[in-house]
Amino acid sequence: MKIVVLDGYTLNPGDLSWVKLFDLGEVVLHDRTPADKIKERSRDADVLITNKTPLTEETINDLPHLKYIGVLATGYNIVDTSAAKRRNIIVTNVPAYSTMSVAQLTFALLLELCHHVQKHSDSVMEGKWAESVDFSNWDFPLIELSGKTLGIIGFGNIGKKVADIATVFGMNIIAVSRHETDQSERKNFRWAELDEVLAQADIVSIHCPLLPETKGLINAESLKKMKRSAFLLNTSRGPVVVEPDLADALNNGIIACAAIDVLSIEPPAKDNPLFKAKNCLITPHIAWATKEARGRLMDIAVNNLAAFINGKRVNVVNQ
Repeated sequence: MKIVVLDGYTLNPGDLSWVKLFDLGEVVLHDRTPADKIKERSRDADVLITNKTPLTEETINDLPHLKYIGVLATGYNIVDTSAAKRRNIIVTNVPAYSTMSVAQLTFALLLELCHHVQKHSDSVMEGKWAESVDFSNWDFPLIELSGKTLGIIGFGNIGKKVADIATVFGMNIIAVSRHETDQSERKNFRWAELDEVLAQADIVSIHCPLLPETKGLINAESLKKMKRSAFLLNTSRGPVVVEPDLADALNNGIIACAAIDVLSIEPPAKDNPLFKAKNCLITPHIAWATKEARGRLMDIAVNNLAAFINGKRVNVVNQ
C-alpha cells in the first residue's frame, strides 16, 4: 500500500515521529505540495494524507488507485467528500485532538487583553518602572474577569472546556449552539439566542464550526449589537468573521478589543484590514499546534488508517 503525505510539515516540523505510519505501508513524505504538483505526487497513491492541500473532484477522479484520504485536521472542507464518495473513497478526519490547547490559547488571548503582559514587560525593560516614583506602575487598563459575562458561540468540546475554565475565573456564561444539551450542573450558565449573547456578554468567544450558516456570522450588524466595552475572541475559523467589518468596528469604537488566531485566508494578504486596526491582537493560527495536541493528531490519524486497513471505519466523514 502506497501512502503519500502531501503536506506533513505543519503537523511534524521535526519534533514528532512518523514511525507508526511507516508500519502501515510504503510512505512518501512531502513537507508541502504546490497546486501544480498535487496530481503528479498523488498518481500512484492508495492513500493520501493531507492537511491543507486541496483535493478537488477533478484531482480525485484522476487518481485510479486512491482508496482512502486522511485529513490531518478536524475540518475537512479541503476535500471534495462527495466526489470521493462517488468513487467509494473513504475520507476521515481527526476530531477533538486540540480541545485543551485551543481552550488554553483562548484564555491566553483573553488574559493578554486584560493585563497587557507583553506591553508592561516591554515598559519595564525600557526603564519606565525604574524611573517611577511609585512602587507599582501600569500604562494600560487592568481588568478582572470575575463577575464578567462570557458569551460562547458554539458549545461543542472546545466551547465546553472554555466554559469550565471561565467558571474557575468566577465568570458568568451564556451560550448559543445548534444543539442545546443539558448543562444543569453549571450554576453560572444559561442558554440564549445569538442576539442576546452579543448584547449581554462582556467577552464573546467564537467556537462554532464553519458552515454556510456561520460564514460571516460576525459582521457589521452583529458587531453593533455588542457592548462598546466588549471583547471579541475567535479561535475557530476565520470566515466566521467579516474582517473589514471587524476592523471598522475596532477603529470606530463599536467594540473595545479583539483577539483572533484565525483569518479568512491563511497565510493572509499583507493588506488585511485587521493588521492596522486598533486594539487588535492576532496570532498565526497556533491554537492547535502545541506538541501535545499534534502528537494526539498524529496518533488518531494513524489509527484511522490502521482501522481502515483492518476493514473498520473510524472517523469517516463521507459515509
